[in-house]
Amino acid sequence: MDLTKFQWTREPAGFSIDGDTIAIITKPHTDLWQRTYYHFQNDNAPVFQMETEERFFSFTVKTDFSESCRRFDQCGVVMYLDSENWLKASVEYENEAYQHLGSVVTNGGYSDWATTVIDASVKTMWYRLSRREDDYRVECSRDGLRFDQMRICHIPRGDGRIRFGLYACSPEDSSFRAVFSQLELTECRWPSHDGQPPDKAAFTEN
Repeated sequence: MDLTKFQWTREPAGFSIDGDTIAIITKPHTDLWQRTYYHFQNDNAPVFQMETEERFFSFTVKTDFSESCRRFDQCGVVMYLDSENWLKASVEYENEAYQHLGSVVTNGGYSDWATTVIDASVKTMWYRLSRREDDYRVECSRDGLRFDQMRICHIPRGDGRIRFGLYACSPEDSSFRAVFSQLELTECRWPSHDGQPPDKAAFTEN
């Protein structure tokens, strides 16, 4: 990928770009979250993204978070449109026993968090973000070959020009080095639905 097309929305404590490998040093007390359950608004995590109007594509990236060590340290894939409309997927450190592999979708200023527990020994993860117009799918992979679906979602503001890329942050008083590599932008690898047809009557009524 042409990393010259990427721009920062808030720079991290430090970063380096070596070929197609990007390393980010997180700042303490940085995060992305809006309101739900915790009742706070955190919107200060650095994101490194490119813009596109392409309505069908897949973006893949490998993340290495070997140095994460404090609760909620995280890095992953992101589509950040503005403070109240975005999605992200990452592994969040919890303790020496386990972590949370999960995704967050924020629409209209309210976040959700869908997670599954994985062992703390996992230190790398691939993600694939796919777009079909204003619908999105996030997948993850342990080896970069077999991808498993994490989530399908709709982003009302995600129609037209968008920004997507990667992020890393440390919500508590910590900092770590996150490494991103093997970035790839391809034709959409999320095939169109071939099962139940759309409800034409519903579309007619609307």
